[in-house]
Amino acid sequence: MQYLPFTDEQRRILLNLAQFYEALRDAERGMRAISRHPLHWKSVKGRDYLYAILDSRGNATSLGPRSQSTETMHTNWHAARDRRNGAMNALTEAGRLYRALRLGTISAEAAAILREADIRSLLGKAVIAVGTNAMPAYEIEAQSRIAVGLDETTDFDMAWIGGLDLALTGTPQTGGNSPVWDLLKAVDSTYTVNSERPFQARNANAYEVELLVAPSRASTLVIGDKPVPVPMPEQEWLLQGRFVDHVVAARDGSAARVVAPDPRWFALHKLWMSDQEKRNPLKRPKDRKQGERLLDAIADLMPHYPLDDAFAGDLPQELSPYLTAWRAARGA
Repeated sequence: MQYLPFTDEQRRILLNLAQFYEALRDAERGMRAISRHPLHWKSVKGRDYLYAILDSRGNATSLGPRSQSTETMHTNWHAARDRRNGAMNALTEAGRLYRALRLGTISAEAAAILREADIRSLLGKAVIAVGTNAMPAYEIEAQSRIAVGLDETTDFDMAWIGGLDLALTGTPQTGGNSPVWDLLKAVDSTYTVNSERPFQARNANAYEVELLVAPSRASTLVIGDKPVPVPMPEQEWLLQGRFVDHVVAARDGSAARVVAPDPRWFALHKLWMSDQEKRNPLKRPKDRKQGERLLDAIADLMPHYPLDDAFAGDLPQELSPYLTAWRAARGA
């Protein structure tokens, strides 16, 4: 297939985007470690008190009178906010150039979820991206445009992979902690669970988020969390190999880190899905195109993900025929 190799300018923007994004994420984490709400001084009966401003209506809670402790809290929070705002300005400009250079993007909704997951230290530890939103990350890994015309629809597939401290025991968890639902509601308060498909949430604009899980990770789900995924054996394949991890821009100019499955397993999974009758018939042609393009790109541009006999020997019987057929079509 024909590839569009990245130019030096595209690579420069990708490096800048990742640098500015990491600065924004770290500053946001620093702010939240001090307070999740803006901090301001308020004079009460001639004495200054530090207040956390809870909402736009002016509701606030006192953190105590002015002291060395509250002075430090105020100073550190505002310093982190200034770093966050500076990184955000730089990131906005980098995102504008990224889109102008026609690099692969993801939806603004998916970016918001991934960014919040990263700030909360969930990304790559508890959740990963497993659908079409992973394709721009694979393009960065390949250093070429390979998914032109294969944009995602108005949905986002996210897989629960466990790994949180609260899930390390491998037993069902309780206690009111709802990491996925808290994440979604923090991004958009209009998300609600689809009563007919409890593994799916929708926001007011009908954007859909589906949570998936492999049977081996189902026991680490938090009881009471939402959405509630149905364990699917094929999700085990997407836990294999080495994840990719890159920062990409969204179509609104924002950015997010995408952690996605090993491209070899993702490509073969896509080819397998394209033959499944249970799959939406409107999505199956794109599944096949994504799988075929990605396998070609892996062979031609990602030698660090070998498609050799050792890899083939690890494949389950459901996926082996797809690698065999692809090899035959390439004359390999």
